[in-house]
Amino acid sequence: MATASMRTVRLSSRDIPALGQGTWRLGEDPGRRREEIAALRLGLDLGMPIVDTAEMYGDGASEELVGEAIAGRRTEVFLVSKVLPDHADRRGVVAACEASLRRLRTDILDLYVLHRRGRHPLQETLAGFTELMARGRIRTWGVCDLDARDMAELVAVPGGSAVAVDQVPYNLTRRGIEWDLLPWCRRNRAGVMAYSPVERGRLLRSAPLRAVADGLGATPAQVALAWVLEQGVAAIPRSGRPEHVRENRAAADLRLPPDALAALDAAFPPPHGPVPLEAL
Repeated sequence: MATASMRTVRLSSRDIPALGQGTWRLGEDPGRRREEIAALRLGLDLGMPIVDTAEMYGDGASEELVGEAIAGRRTEVFLVSKVLPDHADRRGVVAACEASLRRLRTDILDLYVLHRRGRHPLQETLAGFTELMARGRIRTWGVCDLDARDMAELVAVPGGSAVAVDQVPYNLTRRGIEWDLLPWCRRNRAGVMAYSPVERGRLLRSAPLRAVADGLGATPAQVALAWVLEQGVAAIPRSGRPEHVRENRAAADLRLPPDALAALDAAFPPPHGPVPLEAL
């Protein structure tokens, strides 16, 4: 399938298709392994190069699954993994990354992300990222679940302004980042990547969302994903079944007309003040 119409985001100094593939809970059930690998490979076939994983997912099982799925196709993938907060001092970051690279069967990550703040100072984490970049083990780095105040603190740390992305929960029911974090990231040229863009499936039961989808001849999931992409935000929905991947991919070609956007704003209003960032 051609990707000419797919929206793009700028990450790691290049533009890439904004719709990717999440892998939370993938690799945990041996009975689904073949299907999950097929789904990830299909996503690459359909022009969805972002593959997001983490050392936390299944204690490395997700990374191992991804490594198998992308074998022989590494150049097609924008590969993302995340380091646990408990591993986020300088030495821990480097060691965790090396372990992730072994599981992923690759020698470099396109993006390495701090999987939430923890007990280690941001300076320590950045020192680890800097060392990994100098070794050629990661191309760039980012963070997860940092709010606007956290991001301002981050860029005050030497080297912190190089942050490439903030991964946050963002969907029609969680629009709080529009008040402060999303504008901050745009001003500071940091990308935003939405995880749980359909609220782990809960959003799909919404009657107003279904009404909009029916009017467009689309599915609720496609409308929800298309809405996230309309905001200039990358989306990484979990993709464990080939039919689910095909449904997601169609969302990248869906353009929401003004009346549909107005209906969604009425059903899911934007924030009218600061909203605490709620990690999932």
